[in-house]
Amino acid sequence: MGSFMIAVCMGLYYWFARLRFGYTFSGMLLQPVCVAVVVGWLFGDMTQAMIIGAGVQLVYLGVTSTPGGNVPSDPALAACIAIPIALQTGMEPNLAVALAVPFGILGVFVDQIRRTTNAFWIHMADKYAEEANTKGIYRCAFLYPAILGFIIRFPIVFISTYYGETVVSKILDILPQWLTHSFEIMGGILPALGFAITIMVIGKKKLIPFFIMGFFAVKFLNISVMAAAIFGTCIALLYKGTSLSGGAEA
Repeated sequence: MGSFMIAVCMGLYYWFARLRFGYTFSGMLLQPVCVAVVVGWLFGDMTQAMIIGAGVQLVYLGVTSTPGGNVPSDPALAACIAIPIALQTGMEPNLAVALAVPFGILGVFVDQIRRTTNAFWIHMADKYAEEANTKGIYRCAFLYPAILGFIIRFPIVFISTYYGETVVSKILDILPQWLTHSFEIMGGILPALGFAITIMVIGKKKLIPFFIMGFFAVKFLNISVMAAAIFGTCIALLYKGTSLSGGAEA
């Protein structure tokens, strides 16, 4: 598939995912791993897309709440731009993860623009309510925000994806090797930060030793990530069972 059609598809995907057609379904589409499935299908390289998508997902593991109704970052925008660019340029996964973070922050500003402009439809809906015009209210609640959301969101992803390959390739050619390697290191640290944020969010600091143990098990025992996940699941079940039995005895 050509780069133009890929950019169009990613722009449409981001717009549709942000329409919030049901929080469960929409929440799934907004996750980087789900974005990676679509990108992998478009590029015909599902393996590399999922590797990058999983790395980006780990960064945003702790982004589960919206204090005050405001999102601290936008993992969907980060994934919709960073994963296609990474596959187009043959970028290393760790570097792609580092690239995704600024786009995630950009998504916060995009969402604020959307919220500000949607205030216009609220006042319009008030007028329709005074007239008992239910069709007008529904248009203000669904149709008009969807159209405006397309105008705001689609161009950002389309332009970034379509022209991003050229821009990023030129930047990578200019940057010295030590600097790009530094970005790769930062990209490798970011998933660990995502785990740490998750532990802080759930308020279980006593689980940090398990996280450290899993990291070093993969690093020094040369076991695969899948094996570490299986062992971790078994340890979690045993730990939970021990905690429950201890509580029952008490």
